[in-house]
Amino acid sequence: MVRPSWVEIDLDAIAHNVRLLAGIAAPALLCAVVKADGYGHGDVPVAEAALEAGAPMLAVALVEEAVRLREAGIEAPILLLSEPPAPSAGEVVAWDLIPTVYTAGFARALSEAADQPVGVHLKIDTGMHRVGAAVADAKDLVAAIVADPRLELGGVWTHFAVAEEDAVFTRQQLETFNGFIEMLGSVGVDVPVRHAANTAATLLYPEARLDLVRVGIGIYGQRPAPGMVPELDLRPAMKVVSHVSMVRRHPAGTRPSYGRRKALPEEAHVATVPVGYADGLPRALGAHGGEVLIGGRRHPLAGTVTMDQIVVDVGDDLVEVGDEVVLLGSQGAETVSADQWAEHLDTISYEVVCQIGPRLPRRYLP
Repeated sequence: MVRPSWVEIDLDAIAHNVRLLAGIAAPALLCAVVKADGYGHGDVPVAEAALEAGAPMLAVALVEEAVRLREAGIEAPILLLSEPPAPSAGEVVAWDLIPTVYTAGFARALSEAADQPVGVHLKIDTGMHRVGAAVADAKDLVAAIVADPRLELGGVWTHFAVAEEDAVFTRQQLETFNGFIEMLGSVGVDVPVRHAANTAATLLYPEARLDLVRVGIGIYGQRPAPGMVPELDLRPAMKVVSHVSMVRRHPAGTRPSYGRRKALPEEAHVATVPVGYADGLPRALGAHGGEVLIGGRRHPLAGTVTMDQIVVDVGDDLVEVGDEVVLLGSQGAETVSADQWAEHLDTISYEVVCQIGPRLPRRYLP
């Protein structure tokens, strides 16, 4: 490896988080969500670690994501969280995936593509208003699925919009969902698997765990919202590492990097580090309090993040070319967390870890 920058993924942390969250959810089963390349961590290694730790099922957003897992030899059940275009129904069947259904058109496409019964999970919209069958229409869709000999109703689910912040609305969604399930039971329709809880609901609403929980951000060691359940021993699995490539001394008032946005408050050493926004380090981080760790100490960015490099104000610290730089993760007693990046940038930890790009190779720690 020529470029001294990479991402370390701690698979033991993934396994620990899966076991921890599965224990909380029990007796409900845990479905590990590995979409978006495992939230930037690497979908195949994360999926394998989660399955070994006891997750019986995986979930992804796209057929392409599921196919990549199948091609890697993963045989576990894989739930598609959204309907793909109807012409993809044949691929769903061929790769033995569990499709989510919320339109009659896609249900028909699956039926036409199937040569044996396909188990589907019906998604209903209880308040997220993104995708899912409207509750008023879902009874007819269930009837069509049940009447079709090439389709089987394997489950019914919904998705919470604000589980990490609004208990009243979340419980309203759950009440709507449970009412729909009760209505199906009253007309003789059995629902084998009911699921509604994401990571936040798994932690905050025991009544929402039902038969299955879909846990995404939690298995990567991140909380759905900063400070949520602080005593919970979730272990962040991602560490972004680079190394100092150049050090120069500059007088007070020097304005490093593009735009000359920020003046050095006093004479200082400025370290260059070969990682930038092309790697997923947000360009705005330099203007909004971004810091890195060098020698176990926090140091602020000295200017705008560029495509391939950053500059760091290390003051009078003795920093040398080759010294390790931690952009995300721990070094010594200090930690730069995804939540800290998110706070600087008015976003969420999900976006922080997902945007760490493929130009940074992943190194997997056993």
